Amino acid sequence: MFTRSEAPVLLAIALGGAVGAILRYGVSVWLPQRGDIPWQTLAVNVIGCFCIGVLMVCVTEVWTVHRLTRPFLGIGLLGGFTTFSTFAVEVRTLLESGRAQTALGYVGGTVVASLGAVVLGVGVTRWVTGSARGLGAGDE
Repeated sequence: MFTRSEAPVLLAIALGGAVGAILRYGVSVWLPQRGDIPWQTLAVNVIGCFCIGVLMVCVTEVWTVHRLTRPFLGIGLLGGFTTFSTFAVEVRTLLESGRAQTALGYVGGTVVASLGAVVLGVGVTRWVTGSARGLGAGDE
């Protein structure tokens, strides 16, 4: 199953996941469903993708972190916060209810916004921290 040395990693992921899921629930309460587009799911996925861009720059280029930081924040917290499984169910529901155009717009908009959020998170974090890794000519 897993070794003793993996237990802290699994615990970090589980605790982060619990916190992330609670935060996601909070967004669903704060931003109630209106209209055809599931705005809560779109919001958590885009916010989570932005945060993963920020996190990856911070833990790979800016900080020296504890070995449990990435599993807790990246896999646990942000994995529990984002919800691409709910996204898939919502797309299916839209398609089954005859709203194919809305479903396709939701899929395309989510993918573009989520990928854009990662790129924006990386770019803003590099700009704020002065990290230049991966930016091209100034790399060493």
